[in-house]
Amino acid sequence: MLSIRENRAKKQLLWIGIGAICMFFAGLTSAFIVRRAEGNWLEFDLPDWFLYSTITIIVSSLFLINASRTIKKNKNANISVFLTFLLSIFFLYFQFKGWQELTNQGVYLTGEGSNASGSFLYILTLSHIVHLIGGIIALLFAIYFSVKNLYNKENMLGFKLISTYWHFLGILWLYLYLFIKYNQEGSISFGFNYVLIQKNYICTLIIG
Repeated sequence: MLSIRENRAKKQLLWIGIGAICMFFAGLTSAFIVRRAEGNWLEFDLPDWFLYSTITIIVSSLFLINASRTIKKNKNANISVFLTFLLSIFFLYFQFKGWQELTNQGVYLTGEGSNASGSFLYILTLSHIVHLIGGIIALLFAIYFSVKNLYNKENMLGFKLISTYWHFLGILWLYLYLFIKYNQEGSISFGFNYVLIQKNYICTLIIG
């Protein structure tokens, strides 16, 4: 069993990592707002696939919450953990379909005909997926330990850390989706823009 000090150290490392990710995306969204204000900004419809991604990752978090409650009752949570993993794959699929539809609209990451508007969208979503892949790998470990019945009420720190990171990724994606959607449609208010441009805002919002 890990000591209280070791448990605390692992939790602190996770939150430090989450804080760093927050600052990274805060910088990207701030740059998004500044660049959009400069003009020459391509307006396009955000594919519904990104909405499907949002619903999928929210539901996956609900399954993970159910898994946590099940483990606390010293019961097997294999199904809930596996469904979370399965939904994570669907999330990736919907992202790829969204990018495919964007290219069909003539929205590209780089090259001839590209625009900063589309480039920012690709960068934000790709950056999120890079971090999400880490979460998917962690879910694979969670499935393994769950199948081996290594999780129980007294030994679930690893599962809690994985759950915290996955819920963070879900909240982060929800933020990015709403940010991109309403900035792209031009319906976001000046006041909200001012708040978003503050680099510490997203960290305060997610970490509390």
